[in-house]
Amino acid sequence: MHLGRTVERFLREADMPATRFGRLAVNDPRFVHDLRNGREPRSRTADRVIAFIEHFREHHDAA
Repeated sequence: MHLGRTVERFLREADMPATRFGRLAVNDPRFVHDLRNGREPRSRTADRVIAFIEHFREHHDAA
């Protein structure tokens, strides 16, 4: 699945603002904005984003 779609779905699920997500996931509050405008992150950055989403879901599902 495309990273942008994964992030957008996560934002809706978590009810998280895009800037907060970017800051927490990759220390870049403009990350989601840039994705929406066509940014293609490096594979290492994409891996960090996926790892953040998985960790967040695991932590909040257990709560």
